[in-house]
Amino acid sequence: MAGQMVHLEIPAGDTAKAREFWGSLFGWEWQAFEGPSEYHMTRFSETTGGAIYVPDEAAKRGMRVYFDVDDINAANAKVQELGGEAGEAGSVPGMGWFSICKDNEGNEFGLWQNDPSAPAPGQ
Repeated sequence: MAGQMVHLEIPAGDTAKAREFWGSLFGWEWQAFEGPSEYHMTRFSETTGGAIYVPDEAAKRGMRVYFDVDDINAANAKVQELGGEAGEAGSVPGMGWFSICKDNEGNEFGLWQNDPSAPAPGQ
């Protein structure tokens, strides 16, 4: 459903310590996600999940919420039309498309479009 929170990212310099904190607080169980960087995922429900990751130095610190959209490109255009900023859509192979955006007050958030046919980046 468009506009529903589907994913939460928590940046951490020490992912083991962060996983212990959040896991102990809410009972979340973590699994490593294969990829180019350290990324640990958990499920909150059948349709929502979260992750702990090590941010790069340029990344803004703070949690990032991703919202479901029906069409990533149309949603990016709408963000820009409303005075926000929208990054280029990127793919997660076999899962979907995402973009990192900012609202008109500079608050960072993400958009997510489910698409099991999403290719690997560059394909």
